[in-house]
Amino acid sequence: MKKTKMKTSKPSKAPKADKKPAPAPADLNVAVSGKPKKTYALIRGMHDILPKDEKYWKALYHAAEKLAEHFQYGRIDTPILEEVGLFIRSVGRGTDIVDKEMYVFEDRDGSKVALRPEPTASIMRAYIQHGIWNMPQPFKVWTWAPMFRHDRPQAGRYRQFHQVDFETIGAKDPAVDAELILVAYNFFQDLGLPVEIHINSLGTPEDRERYIAELVTYYRSKRSYLCEDCRQRITKNPLRLLDCKEPQCQPVKEAAPQLIDWLEESSKSFFMKVLEYLDELSIPYILSPYLVRGLDYYTHTVFEVYTVVPEMPPKEGSAQAPPSAQSALGGGGRYDLLAEDLGGKPAPAAGFGIGIERAVLALKHYAETNKVKVPSPAPHIFFAELGDDAKRRALRLINQLRGTGIRLAFNFLKGSLKNQLELANNLKVPYVVILGQKEVQDETIILRDMESGVQEIIDQKKLEATLKKKLASAFETESVSAVV
Repeated sequence: MKKTKMKTSKPSKAPKADKKPAPAPADLNVAVSGKPKKTYALIRGMHDILPKDEKYWKALYHAAEKLAEHFQYGRIDTPILEEVGLFIRSVGRGTDIVDKEMYVFEDRDGSKVALRPEPTASIMRAYIQHGIWNMPQPFKVWTWAPMFRHDRPQAGRYRQFHQVDFETIGAKDPAVDAELILVAYNFFQDLGLPVEIHINSLGTPEDRERYIAELVTYYRSKRSYLCEDCRQRITKNPLRLLDCKEPQCQPVKEAAPQLIDWLEESSKSFFMKVLEYLDELSIPYILSPYLVRGLDYYTHTVFEVYTVVPEMPPKEGSAQAPPSAQSALGGGGRYDLLAEDLGGKPAPAAGFGIGIERAVLALKHYAETNKVKVPSPAPHIFFAELGDDAKRRALRLINQLRGTGIRLAFNFLKGSLKNQLELANNLKVPYVVILGQKEVQDETIILRDMESGVQEIIDQKKLEATLKKKLASAFETESVSAVV
């Protein structure tokens, strides 16, 4: 194998183009006729996920995928469209989701359908419809999917948003609740984002019935201090009073009766066992006596996940502020009666969901305030080429390296070698492979060490083996990191 300096082995230069392409018109929205073309923008409440955020989305997805594999949750995907009655019966009338936020429309056959506002009802529908209750229990599944709610757009909250969910159906045991809370906690721990768990118990329907009577009496005495929505909730859905975020209602809520004082001993015992598991796992949690969640199907344990990162004002010119410290990144709980409510056999269950957009914003905010880099796989090499023949051969070699574990970068539009080397330098790749017209003819390729500037001429057939040998230390470091 030959070794030489840069000046002794130059790839042949690409032939110059006859002339530069004509510049694009200054206004791309003007048609040839001179009439302006209509441009389109996002519908309010929707958003684009751009490549600049890919590393955050990938980090979250891989964290969920690894947890699902380790804790033995199988993947499930349900349709975006369901019968509207599924969500009315499960989520409940009087909830904001059903009354204000759900996208409902008439299908072409006259049936009423809804865009999925949350995944648990659909997963339980699948559990019942496919007879999964006849299979070994518990049924443990996870999903990553878009949801739809006509909500007020704000930081991390959109009308189409994504959610990762973990559900366990067919088991009533405090260990199940603790395991799900552990998975939710580990999700953020694996991302390096510090969080804490807020937790409460809703007890049984009988516990809640006694409590609601006391709650209604109290809130009626404070009616003049309440927002308009809460005045309606007193009769329509009293537990939603504790879920109100309006500032004028907070002092009233803080002095309200606490549900835990109205639980039967069996409900208190179940809840205490869940907390004992969390103590054993050293998971930080806060008892939140007014935490009820926004869905009707919950019983016993309910919890939410909050970031403990301090708030930071948005940058000048930033489109959105980071999520508020008061905004839950996710939450869930037990829903033992949902299977029966949807026409199935009794099947105790528990689960949780995490809002991906909110988690991405929280992760960005934490990385920025703490000057922490979110891991993103960097390329090992940059593939530079000069000339049409070299470009064709380069594409073939790039394809041959697919699946080898060697990550590479290239840009066929950067014409000169100087521009390509500058790009490689910006990417901080350790090696650049260079292919020119001469190398195409000789079946060779130049391998440049970006740190030392030393170049080697190698056989194209030995490219993969040579790169793997050069990158052995990098692969070993990544393997150890993956295990950790």
